[in-house]
Amino acid sequence: MDHSEAVDILLVEDNPQDAELTIRALKKHNLANRLIAVEDGAEALDFILCRGKYEDRSLSNPPKVVLLDLKLPKVSGLEVLRALRENEATRTIPVVIVTSSREDPDIKDRL
Repeated sequence: MDHSEAVDILLVEDNPQDAELTIRALKKHNLANRLIAVEDGAEALDFILCRGKYEDRSLSNPPKVVLLDLKLPKVSGLEVLRALRENEATRTIPVVIVTSSREDPDIKDRL
């Protein structure tokens, strides 16, 4: 996918099987015509904030929604969510937490 292409959905998931399951479910319901998947929180922030290998993207074209796992390498899902909410340019991007975590702090943590 060309990194400058419009993206409707950003999937942030480090487990390849979970990512594939999510992608297949979205495609089955025709919801994933424009989707990009990244494997860690640092890459998600780079994509959304148009930096690093995604510097050719425009901040004026954010994802329509972010599907965000909580347990991610490099930068956790909660840290990604906090960074998005603290940034004026990204705070209105809808974020859906997708996780299989049953750990009490993950369930109770609120932003």
